[in-house]
Amino acid sequence: MDVLLTVFVYLLVFALGASVGSFLSVVIHRVPAGVSILVPPSRCPVCHHQLKWQENVPILGWIWLKGRCSSCHTTIPARYPLLEAACGAVFVLLFWMFGVSWPTLGYWSFFSWLLGLSLIDIDTMTLPNALTQSGLVAGLIMRGVGGAIATASWTGGLTAGMEGVVGAVVGLWLLDMIAFVGSVALGQTAMGGGDAKLAAMMGAWLGWQQLLLAGFLACVVGAFAGGGAIAIGILNRRQPFPFGPFLALGGIIAAIWGQAIVHLYFQIFFPTV
Repeated sequence: MDVLLTVFVYLLVFALGASVGSFLSVVIHRVPAGVSILVPPSRCPVCHHQLKWQENVPILGWIWLKGRCSSCHTTIPARYPLLEAACGAVFVLLFWMFGVSWPTLGYWSFFSWLLGLSLIDIDTMTLPNALTQSGLVAGLIMRGVGGAIATASWTGGLTAGMEGVVGAVVGLWLLDMIAFVGSVALGQTAMGGGDAKLAAMMGAWLGWQQLLLAGFLACVVGAFAGGGAIAIGILNRRQPFPFGPFLALGGIIAAIWGQAIVHLYFQIFFPTV
């Protein structure tokens, strides 16, 4: 009975994550276009056929439709069910790691913002202010409430919230500095302003220490990925590429394993400290 209950709970968590992934698809498509994410309801972008409830069920709706609009038979990209499945899997993983807790809710929210922003950056090379700013506010609130819960005091919540404010400022300054140095070195704009705003949002969630780790990881992974893309001819040296996904990846790693990575670093390089 316990096993069945556990499986049922994890299926519910997966369904919740897949539903969030379905909503993210709407956000990714509409926010850059300046269209409301609520009105009109989900519909085919070609013939504007409004999806029925069974057509809108995450993953299963796409399978039921066989990947085509039921009205005009336009192909529905597999990206939609893949995003839903990936988001569901991430929710399950985080629930497995942290259980029923405030950090789980925080990570679900934070990673959803990062995933949506990353895919928008890949699609449009932009990071909309509406999402980075709302994510920053949400991060400060979640961090403050989490601090209050962890310490059972409003003082702890205020302290945690202020750490988020400092992290946001550090993120903004850090990416602005990297952008300036890169622009001087390359002789052209090295980074868009949205990247700094994304870093500020991440700082609100992570605090300044984990934000620095996230920024370092993003630069390392981004440098290797960019260098590899140039080496095999996918990019040329002057061609821009989205940095947001690398920041998001750094933020995810720092959020889950940041403390362990920092502890390992000090053990290796400063064992006597």
